[in-house]
Amino acid sequence: MERVKNVKSISIWIFIIPFLAINACLFLSTNLHSLIPDELHQYRIPNTFPYFDGAVSISRTARYFPAYLIFKPAMFFTSFLLIRYWLLNKEIIQSFEKNHKHLNKVVFFGISSAVALTTHSIFLGISFDNDLYKLFRRVIMLTFIIFEVVAQAYLVATLYSFKDKLDRFINKKYLKIKLFLVSTLAIVAIISIPLISLPGNKFLKHALEWDYFLGVIIFYLLTFFMWKNKKN
Repeated sequence: MERVKNVKSISIWIFIIPFLAINACLFLSTNLHSLIPDELHQYRIPNTFPYFDGAVSISRTARYFPAYLIFKPAMFFTSFLLIRYWLLNKEIIQSFEKNHKHLNKVVFFGISSAVALTTHSIFLGISFDNDLYKLFRRVIMLTFIIFEVVAQAYLVATLYSFKDKLDRFINKKYLKIKLFLVSTLAIVAIISIPLISLPGNKFLKHALEWDYFLGVIIFYLLTFFMWKNKKN
């Protein structure tokens, strides 16, 4: 199916673009200090591996000039690809079960997560000394994460519901891996809510942020491998 081919090509870019963007911002912050203006010296970060040590957050590496020139366009384009991804999945689901009970939920949470990512990217780097504004930014980021994981969960559940019809089209091994990944993301999110809401544990929160974002985009890498290459 042409839609499957398009989903495969889009999904690999949904993984590659944000992965390269956040790590390019990290590399800029830790290794290319000469590119960071003197008045922004606080963003010159010593060498770190935040996936493990949590020494810095994603937003800190991306919210200053010139890092946001990498991060923002990458996230805007990723949001566009996400919307296209979820609409294509809607068409694929309808080709197997036209009125599937989860269809509208998959589309709503998927597209909403993309809108939340765009909104977060727009406001990244804009600073106001206002508690309500800071809360708004946190809520938008949390909305992106929750909606994204919920959309992924509904999509996996939907594909599982007619997996026998997909024998010619997918490698079921990767569908099972996606189920395990989404279940892990959901469990980690539930466990982490008290941790995130409490003060302190800064390094643990930062490491969780990097690792969790990686887990979210790995879902799309698995999509690329799940669908078989078929001409018909």
